[in-house]
Amino acid sequence: MDISTKTDAPPPAPQPTVAEQKRAARGATRPGDRIFLGLSRGSGILLLAIMAAIAVFLTYRAALAISKDHANFLTTFEWNTNVLEPKFGIAVLVFGTIVSSVVAMVIAVPVAVAIALFITHYAPRRMSGPVAYVIDLLAAVPSIVYGLWGALVLVPHMNGLFGWLDDFFGWTGVFSWDQGAPRSMLTVGILLAIMILPIITNVSREVFRQVPQTHEEAALALGATRWEVVRMSVLPFGRSGVISASMLGLGRALGETMAVATVLSPSFDIQASLLNPGGGTFAQNIASKFSEANEFGRDALIASGLVLFVITLLVNGAARLIIARRAEYSGANA
Repeated sequence: MDISTKTDAPPPAPQPTVAEQKRAARGATRPGDRIFLGLSRGSGILLLAIMAAIAVFLTYRAALAISKDHANFLTTFEWNTNVLEPKFGIAVLVFGTIVSSVVAMVIAVPVAVAIALFITHYAPRRMSGPVAYVIDLLAAVPSIVYGLWGALVLVPHMNGLFGWLDDFFGWTGVFSWDQGAPRSMLTVGILLAIMILPIITNVSREVFRQVPQTHEEAALALGATRWEVVRMSVLPFGRSGVISASMLGLGRALGETMAVATVLSPSFDIQASLLNPGGGTFAQNIASKFSEANEFGRDALIASGLVLFVITLLVNGAARLIIARRAEYSGANA
């Protein structure tokens, strides 16, 4: 008896198109999914509405103040709003905010990345846990505590550093010192660096932990040293995450108020040296003058707040552009 077996596989079923998949997904959506979708969408719309409301409020109040300003709002080195012909400008505030934040970033980013690499790739397990815990605690310290520590501990101990910088680098002008109180932009930058260090470290640490183990093992199998593994596998993979962490830290540095107001000796002039007192920041100026300002003075302070708001948006937008250009290095490919 001839028995034949059928060996041909059945033809594959046709795959649904993308449009058909979307229609099927909409039809199969459960009530819980619809509720979650509505809440998520509503949250996003609410966030955009809040941002738009803040922008409209700041713009309206700023326009009222700038229209009565008897000086150039962008270039004036003065802030006097309690007179018949008010004159105020943000030149000093822009300079001080940017300089103090740049100093903080230059100090904090390399140190934070080094700490994150140490915790994830160099420290033994029994040491990495306590170190990470201490870094997490630093992130929870209030700003005013940092400010008090800076005024009572950091400032009195800056004379030696300032003297050394003046002796060896004073010829540059940037590090010349007239022996005044060390309540300067460099001191503010150092304090801000300490404050943003936990933020950058924590985010960078979590990014470095997402590096595929196969990448590191492949580099080690090819004879790479520990540093070569970090340089060729870890840092390229985590570059976008480090940029994001740095932007988070920069956002806090730009808007920090109480710590800067406690440490800085402000004045409405621009010092070429980072070691001499003077200057100011947007947040510090708003905090120190808001309580004694009249209605017009508050509008002027709100106008300066609008500039800080725009600077923050520009920084975040620039960070998104940088991350988008380097999307291939992100573990999430985004």
